[in-house]
Amino acid sequence: MTSNLLLDFVIVALKAVFLLLVLLVMAPVLIVLERKISAWIQDRPGPNRADIGGFRLAGFVYIVADAIKLFTKENFTPTNANRFYYYLAPAISVAVALSTGAVLPFADTLVFGDVSVPMQLLPINAGLLWFFGVASLGVYGIILAGWASNNKYSLLGALRGSAQIISYEIPMGLSVVGLLMAYQTLELNKIVLAQGGPLSFFGLFDLGFHVGPAWIGIPNWGVFIQPLAFIIFLVASYAETNRTPFDLVESEAEIVAGFHVEYSAMKFGMFFFAEYMAMVVASSIMTTLFFGGWQVPFFSTQALQQLSLPMIRVGLIGTIAVLALMAVGLFKLYQANKGRFGDARDNEGKILGVLVSALAVLIAAVLVATLSISALPVWGGVAFAAVAQFASFFVKMFLIASTFVWVRWTVPRFRYDQLMSLGWKTLLPLALANIFVTGVVILLMNHFKLGGGI
Repeated sequence: MTSNLLLDFVIVALKAVFLLLVLLVMAPVLIVLERKISAWIQDRPGPNRADIGGFRLAGFVYIVADAIKLFTKENFTPTNANRFYYYLAPAISVAVALSTGAVLPFADTLVFGDVSVPMQLLPINAGLLWFFGVASLGVYGIILAGWASNNKYSLLGALRGSAQIISYEIPMGLSVVGLLMAYQTLELNKIVLAQGGPLSFFGLFDLGFHVGPAWIGIPNWGVFIQPLAFIIFLVASYAETNRTPFDLVESEAEIVAGFHVEYSAMKFGMFFFAEYMAMVVASSIMTTLFFGGWQVPFFSTQALQQLSLPMIRVGLIGTIAVLALMAVGLFKLYQANKGRFGDARDNEGKILGVLVSALAVLIAAVLVATLSISALPVWGGVAFAAVAQFASFFVKMFLIASTFVWVRWTVPRFRYDQLMSLGWKTLLPLALANIFVTGVVILLMNHFKLGGGI
């Protein structure tokens, strides 16, 4: 009994560390991505100067510069601020952003003999309710920061933020009711499992065919079953994370920086990180509900385990090809920058090109070694399936998160009346209409016994 408790504790601790690392790593990656995409949209070079020993790493060195700046800036506190709530507010924002990710499934349940390990930190049967319940607490970080700062601009931003978040929580919550009616569960992993295989709309039709353990066709994702719900959820997510065109909470031209105008150094950094972590979590929940979550298109968990060895070989060949292209590009960069800076940066392309080439050779050696293996052990197939499913989840989440950046630098900011009008007069009626139509379809399917029933 003691050893089982210890094993459970170790597994939960490892999953907590894994989730923390994913969120903490993705936040700075999105910050760099935001700078790169904004530079691309505005037709300018973007971050390409900061370096460490001549290595600029395509702008990723700016993450280090940002961290040093936030940790070393003056950490002032307004004279008349309520110090307890002033310091509590950024902690609440970060805690909420981290807690909402606890129910997200990153891969199918790992099964090793008699041991089953759910790839969720908190595998509860009301995971979707947990997400909405915890996410709704995020407004406290904003309102406390605005009130405790004792600044009129902070308070105005906080009031805007509270009204905005409460207004868009309603259509966001209603948008997933249609999904719940279709999948009949609040458990996120079961919702992901229901999205496996080709699109069938609960047995009404079949838009795919099976080839051995794999299948070909349109995936049975929630976005194809509930497209209107996805659009409402996506728009509401932009508003919930205070991203442009819904960033009236910190609208610089009107209220300076809104609720965090009196925050500096890492206190501001915590709000900054919380915003990007909220983007990652919002993208992850959309991946889970509408894009099959960890499901790898065309391959079930059993197919991934059966085909693990040939898929590893194909993956290694693809990796070698990508690394070879990167090496060629880096050597061309070296030729283009030769003598441009007059310092260590001139050799960046050459050194990185050599390192990438060496990595490609190493992977080629691994590929050759796999040719002598006829089959992987059972645990190897299970591990490969888990890694492939996490990679699938990560790619989908990353693509959705990229749309947050794209929209910010493409769509202008709404006026406040337009913001409220969109939420209450457009999204809310559409969400209610989606529930009604979904209910009618389910009623007709069950009445006429169409498909497999819901």
